[in-house]
Amino acid sequence: MRKILPLIVATALLSGCQSDDVGLTTSSSPMPVADLAASAIAGDMVSRLAEQIGLPGTTTIKMKNDTSEFAMALEAALKGWGYTVVTDGKVDKDRKPVELAWSLDSFDGQVLARLTTPSIALGRVYTPTAAGATPASPLSIMRRH
Repeated sequence: MRKILPLIVATALLSGCQSDDVGLTTSSSPMPVADLAASAIAGDMVSRLAEQIGLPGTTTIKMKNDTSEFAMALEAALKGWGYTVVTDGKVDKDRKPVELAWSLDSFDGQVLARLTTPSIALGRVYTPTAAGATPASPLSIMRRH
């Protein structure tokens, strides 16, 4: 627990930093995560994201096209919740998609997962297990205005 606390404090402090860059980016070197862990983390994070961004039937999610285990698990989880997911950049003119970026970072055998939209950022630490992954921290929510 003592090792996680500095990570959470650093994340909280750095999450308040803002930049002039309007676009969101996905981690350029995604951390490899086993299939079961990727699915467990993606499922939990998407369920928390759904509580924050709106109804699945009316919200389109735009993601970077990625073939990593976590990106595929994230896309599957979003579709499982009923969201329309666009990875090729082609969006209907009458819909304004919610741009979604994600990142995974490893620290001391645990994984920090983050989902970011222009209006909200979610973060949580997970401990990978043989059966998937279990949350090792509370969910961090940052709203942007």
